[in-house]
Amino acid sequence: MGYLTDRKRAVGMGSAQTGTEHHWQMIITSVALLVLVPLFIFTFGWILGSPYEEVIAYYQRPFPAVVAILTMLVGFFHYRLGVQTLIEDYVHGFARKVAIIGMICLSYAAAAFAVFAIVRIAL
Repeated sequence: MGYLTDRKRAVGMGSAQTGTEHHWQMIITSVALLVLVPLFIFTFGWILGSPYEEVIAYYQRPFPAVVAILTMLVGFFHYRLGVQTLIEDYVHGFARKVAIIGMICLSYAAAAFAVFAIVRIAL
């Protein structure tokens, strides 16, 4: 007979076996965005209001393009994690599954379009 204390039941990854992993992913993406967003604002603000040709030439340089791509990828991944938590908390039943699948598809599609647009400008 396995006797489990309250602490033993609480240690680990939670009842769904993914709670701790999800929490750490949110923390990691938050810290990454803490660095990336100011870099993106600095690089984007530098060229804001410039003529089209200058913007294209600016984003053909590797640093601004890489910063923009990383910001979009990490930002949309963080968005996916946050909205998934929101849906899991407030939507129930079959609608929960549909909403999570739709939100994951939407966030990855938006990230793909953002990366495609930046790569298209950079090349």
